[in-house]
Amino acid sequence: MKVIRLHPGKERALQRRHPWVFAGAIARGGADSGETVCVQSHDGTVLGWAAYSPHSQIRLRMWSFDPDQRIDAAFLRQRLQQSIERRLQLGLDLRAARLVWGEADGLPGLVVDRFADIAVVQLLSAGAERWREVLLHALRDLLPQLRIYERSDVGVREREGLPQRSGWLHGDGDTRVDIEEHALRLHVDVAGGHKTGFYLDQRDNRRRFARLVREQRLQRVLNCYGYTGGFTLAALAAGAQQAITVDSSAPALQLAAEHLLDNGFEAARNPLLQADVPRLLREYAAAGERFDAIVLDPPKLAPTLAQAPRATRAYKDINRLALGLLRPGGWLFTFSCSGGIDSALFQSVVAGAAVDAGRDAEIVQRVGAAPDHPLLLSFPESDYLKGLLLRAR
Repeated sequence: MKVIRLHPGKERALQRRHPWVFAGAIARGGADSGETVCVQSHDGTVLGWAAYSPHSQIRLRMWSFDPDQRIDAAFLRQRLQQSIERRLQLGLDLRAARLVWGEADGLPGLVVDRFADIAVVQLLSAGAERWREVLLHALRDLLPQLRIYERSDVGVREREGLPQRSGWLHGDGDTRVDIEEHALRLHVDVAGGHKTGFYLDQRDNRRRFARLVREQRLQRVLNCYGYTGGFTLAALAAGAQQAITVDSSAPALQLAAEHLLDNGFEAARNPLLQADVPRLLREYAAAGERFDAIVLDPPKLAPTLAQAPRATRAYKDINRLALGLLRPGGWLFTFSCSGGIDSALFQSVVAGAAVDAGRDAEIVQRVGAAPDHPLLLSFPESDYLKGLLLRAR
């Protein structure tokens, strides 16, 4: 077994059970891509076992902090089984849910989402890639009724020195399936949709928004970066008279149109606009448009801390514009999924946007991802989705 030894003091993060070791923390040692290595402090104390990635700045991703743990097929199968069982214990409906969430489930770089009879797999790290056949065999054993589709077609694999890939791993057939969410029928394209096909992490927030619309009797809603219309459908099902969906993706809006039709809502009175959100918000402001509620759920603007300064300007701009479009007492449900922006910074940015908009607003609720995206205390990076429900005074 190859050994990686750390510089003095660099063992502290691992002692706090954080699963990443960056390249600068390593004093000596190396291995092949994805190879399992023994991680030691500068004095030779064994800290655990990790997958080695020679191309990534995250050089080590920890499999286990137990010095006596053996990293093998049985270990990986047990971790997969535990991930599924934890969600069952929470009483979650696993017909449309995230079954494995990488480091937060002790399986760095592995994501598994289920949509009806398809499990969508992402292998995002060198370690997960090295064990791909073992992981696939275990998934087929644990989920024998499911087809398995790979969506490892994301840029993060390039930072791991891995090629992008996608396609069937087990089974074949139509890559589009139907799921049900809060009594609404939704179509998911696992081959061409964003991420693994659908934003499961916002499931509970769509239900919160529906409750808000119903209880506050909100009539006119604007859903920005609306993708296939999840928040739009939630609002209409709760009694909104009009919900406008804005997105830059024509295929996403086409699916949103199908969602309106299939769930019995009138497309004519609920426009689907392919547009640049900041530009459209400025046009609405110039025209004197007003809304009872606005949803802002932009894509990831700052994957890392290096992109944060530019991203904060963009977040501030869209939140300022949205706050200015709210009627008195209106509601803004605003989100950031950027790993480079933490909750405190996001709140500060939105507060600055309110000042610039000349609006007083109160935080009614802070929200995050649904519980099938667990937040591990020792891994704050798993707290990627930050949301604020605001009421404009």
